[in-house]
Amino acid sequence: MIIDADSKIIAEKGDTMKICITSQGKTLDDQVDPRFGRCQYFIFVETDTLAFEAVENPSAQFSGGAGIQSGQLMAGQGVKAVLTGNVGPNAFQTLTAGGIKIYTGISGKVRDAVDKFKGGALKPTENPNVGSKFGMPGKDK
Repeated sequence: MIIDADSKIIAEKGDTMKICITSQGKTLDDQVDPRFGRCQYFIFVETDTLAFEAVENPSAQFSGGAGIQSGQLMAGQGVKAVLTGNVGPNAFQTLTAGGIKIYTGISGKVRDAVDKFKGGALKPTENPNVGSKFGMPGKDK
């Protein structure tokens, strides 16, 4: 069973749940990328087996709309939760509209983020935590 930080059941034992973690590389041992829309890779993980797929982010170099495009990709992949460092207002709105829970402030190895999620140590984000265009050169603050 996966329980979130508010003691709400997210998934029962044996249920498969697909989550996505933003990553700086292609493996579970790479670091979480602090950007959502412009991260280097998305790592899609099945929580029950830890089977994963790394996908290079096609929106990483967009001058605009990266958060929206990345959010739509999550919905198309059937993701139930996104773990990342930061999420801007457009991505937040797109993910929320798709029924996807968002967890921000995530850092360290992708594998450790998955373990924290599965252990219920993370709390869903209720608002974007950065402004528009975060992650573009010169806009990382």
